[in-house]
Amino acid sequence: MSLRFAATPAGAVAATLLGFTLLRLIFAASIGLGIDESYMVAAGRSFRLGYFDHPPLAWWLAAGAARLLAGDAAVVVRLPFIALFALSTWFMFRLGTLLFGAWAGAWAAFALNLAPVFGVTSGGWVLPDGPLDCALLAAALAFVHALEDGRWRWWLAAGLAAGLALLAKYTAVLTLAGALLYLATQPGHRRWLRRPQPYTSVLLAGAVFSPVVAWNAVHGWASFAFQGGRAADGGFHPLGPLTVLAGGALFVLPWLWLPMMAAFAGALRAGPGAWRGWLCAMLAAPPILLFAAVGLWTKHVMFHWAAAGYLMLFPLLGSLVLRLRPGLRRGAAGVTVALLVGGLGLVTAEVRWHVLPLQRDPGAEALDWAGLAPALAARGLLGGPGTVVGATGWREAGKIDYALGGAATVICLSRDPREYGLAAPRSAFVGRDVLIVTRRPLSAAVLAEDGVAFAAIDPLGTVSLAPALRPGLSALLYLGHRLRVAPLPAPAAPLAR
Repeated sequence: MSLRFAATPAGAVAATLLGFTLLRLIFAASIGLGIDESYMVAAGRSFRLGYFDHPPLAWWLAAGAARLLAGDAAVVVRLPFIALFALSTWFMFRLGTLLFGAWAGAWAAFALNLAPVFGVTSGGWVLPDGPLDCALLAAALAFVHALEDGRWRWWLAAGLAAGLALLAKYTAVLTLAGALLYLATQPGHRRWLRRPQPYTSVLLAGAVFSPVVAWNAVHGWASFAFQGGRAADGGFHPLGPLTVLAGGALFVLPWLWLPMMAAFAGALRAGPGAWRGWLCAMLAAPPILLFAAVGLWTKHVMFHWAAAGYLMLFPLLGSLVLRLRPGLRRGAAGVTVALLVGGLGLVTAEVRWHVLPLQRDPGAEALDWAGLAPALAARGLLGGPGTVVGATGWREAGKIDYALGGAATVICLSRDPREYGLAAPRSAFVGRDVLIVTRRPLSAAVLAEDGVAFAAIDPLGTVSLAPALRPGLSALLYLGHRLRVAPLPAPAAPLAR
């Protein structure tokens, strides 16, 4: 890989920022929202201090963009996340520069944009990971300044950024624990544990995060319980850690992951004396090692959960790239950029035209159900905000709610309603008629599995969801008369993002 086309490291990073940000904007405008994105945008329209799935920062960003720009088109709600990743790229450059030099920082920033789990998903989709990565990099950058400079402003900046990271995703606590681990194990900087600055920083982070704690306290600790139970399984999977690490390699890209992990191992061997590498290793270790270990007893580990750990290894990767032959750097850079651009082009084509010869249609998940609202309105089924529309799962609820744009109240009829179980609990609509939109045939027996019943259910035919791109993508409509809901036991921890 090579960035020597630019005269200075800062120039190389500026080119990286402009090129990849333009690519993300084009990609964001070319495909609709995915399942998780539709759910977060729709369920997050109402401002709250907390939400069932995650802390609120990502939800606030999407809702804020929609209100500021008077619309919730895919590219609009993705704009804050694209902007934050541009800022993350700059923070990575500055962090790498402080630790290993300007060109190492430039390479770290460039490689960050190549890794799909960062440059594609975190960098442009409505997910908690984008603000998480940006805040963690800001916290790490301030932390390095604080260690060397010692001024209060850097410790306070680190605490503020750490609090924002916690407001984005609970797993931020693992990286923050890595900072404590570093202070406890690095002799030259251990002295800070005898001073007030780190503890003030922790208190500030806690103050920023406190609204989430207050929200959970009022809502029966729902979000904490949900996230805490997601890795429960009870089996024993001896190859699980290897599977988790292999998944991480695919998400980062194997030819980035392997040298990154080699640099990680080298930093661990060098020990606390080489404090810069040790810092990266300590910040990275808790997420990477913990989620690999969790793979021993569950198959439910999502490979991107450890991404925050890999994030902290990019400065090490940047310093390692500088040792490669220029020809090898250029070749690897060109091939990786070509694969990335080609992959995004293929994804766009598959979403828009279903070009892959697959029986399953994975691109349909990134189609907005733009045909739903006009079709319902044409049939006189959208009678205003008083209309209640039911979905048979939270995934469909998000798609339906986003498509309707607030024109009706959307409820989730399943036993796993996620945020809809708090924002619009089905028990609040007992006795009401419900227009049900579903992708699968519905019957009283199917509804009974989720503890739902109606006095009568009338089929109303089908509706095309995306007639411009997928005429065959349709949903079934039913009118359920006088909703009845039976009490349900607490559900097992479901799979999610």
